[in-house]
Amino acid sequence: MSPRAGTAGPHTLAFVESPVQLLNVLEWAHAHAPGVGLTLVVLSPIDPMTRGQLRRMSELAREEGHEVRWEEARGGAGAPFQTVAGLAGPLRRASRVVLGDPFSRYVQLMLTITRAHDLVVVDDGTATMEFVGQLARGERLVRWHRKGGRRGPRDLLLAPVSGIARRRLTPGGRRRVEVFSSMPVDDIPAGVTVSVNSFAWTRARFGPPRITRTADMVGTSLVETGVVDADAYVEAVRSLAKTHGATRYFAHRRESTEKLHRLAVETGLEIVRPELPLELIARRGPIGRTVLSFPSTVVHTLPLALSGTEVRIAVCDIDPAWLTENASPRAQGFLSGVTGTARDVHRLSAISAAPAV
Repeated sequence: MSPRAGTAGPHTLAFVESPVQLLNVLEWAHAHAPGVGLTLVVLSPIDPMTRGQLRRMSELAREEGHEVRWEEARGGAGAPFQTVAGLAGPLRRASRVVLGDPFSRYVQLMLTITRAHDLVVVDDGTATMEFVGQLARGERLVRWHRKGGRRGPRDLLLAPVSGIARRRLTPGGRRRVEVFSSMPVDDIPAGVTVSVNSFAWTRARFGPPRITRTADMVGTSLVETGVVDADAYVEAVRSLAKTHGATRYFAHRRESTEKLHRLAVETGLEIVRPELPLELIARRGPIGRTVLSFPSTVVHTLPLALSGTEVRIAVCDIDPAWLTENASPRAQGFLSGVTGTARDVHRLSAISAAPAV
């Protein structure tokens, strides 16, 4: 156990499935439980890039004095049952549960087991904004980029679990619910406490960074999630890079190898696969004087992580013409809201993404 933290035994249990969630658990612990160790359960995904970032973030968590429990939660047909069975005891003993993704079926299943009276939801990116709104409106929990319409067989099968999870995430009686977020949160449900994630741990742990004279670009998985057309996205990246003199493209962990290869060939950008969440990469440096992004979590988090530096964050709007026919009807409004509510960023108009001839 590192001298950075004491021990909270089994009382505080955190569940994460992504590097950003793990980072925000560390930020929450720094802000609300300084000097107290927690048990951090990593429900490991299959994607190699995500696993690599989670391994590196787990090392940082251990250096902070936290216990990390790595679960191969998706390592075969029987893995979910073994994982849940192995965690049932700690879940029942925990007095506080911290979670990063309330939309996760895995996390929702965990919530049906826990008896904890304190529940904390830390940021899982822009999805936090949607979660708070859905909770306030009493809606079922569904990710914003999923197309509306009839629910599939899997959704119907898991509907009771989702319903129980939503009720557990609703304050009442002895149950307290906190949202720890760097996102703009409106329409707060009655009884829910919202506290601000200012990225104080990140700024204290890393940096300040060396700032280069060029621009960097931040990648997005909007193509992979079926929201934005691939051809339109590649042309938009090419145009932005040329206009602003960008030289590097920081890939999102979910971006496909094929798309990244195409971006390298057609834009000339150096593709960088970060080993840590971008907030930490940027804070460690070097980082461009201008960071270009499409609507995403980083337009809210990077200004906080880079507070006190001269780095400018510029965000380019998504043109409705870029959306695919499979995009959710809510996609354009949600993405506009992500950009419009961002603070300390420079807003760029949507650029033409017509293929060059």
